[in-house]
Amino acid sequence: MVPRIIFHYNLITMALYKYDKYIARSNHADFDQEHTPGTLTPHSAIYKCMGCGHEIVSEGGKVFPPQNHHQHTAAQGKIRWKMVVYADHQSTTV
Repeated sequence: MVPRIIFHYNLITMALYKYDKYIARSNHADFDQEHTPGTLTPHSAIYKCMGCGHEIVSEGGKVFPPQNHHQHTAAQGKIRWKMVVYADHQSTTV
């Protein structure tokens, strides 16, 4: 089991990576969309809850976790998922 490591950047917990040669920056509009619990996941990716920062992996074509997956305070608002790392399933040479 990988130990839980928490890093903060501007007080926001972030998804981590080691090798930047595997990650590319994108300005695609799909990264700006917010998704609600129980709706279809558009892409296989890592998604972050915009209310509390909780991260999940969700497979494209499957549904996002239900509303009761985790709880929010009133200040955090509703659960809404935003894609932070897209998973490219096309075979590439590394």
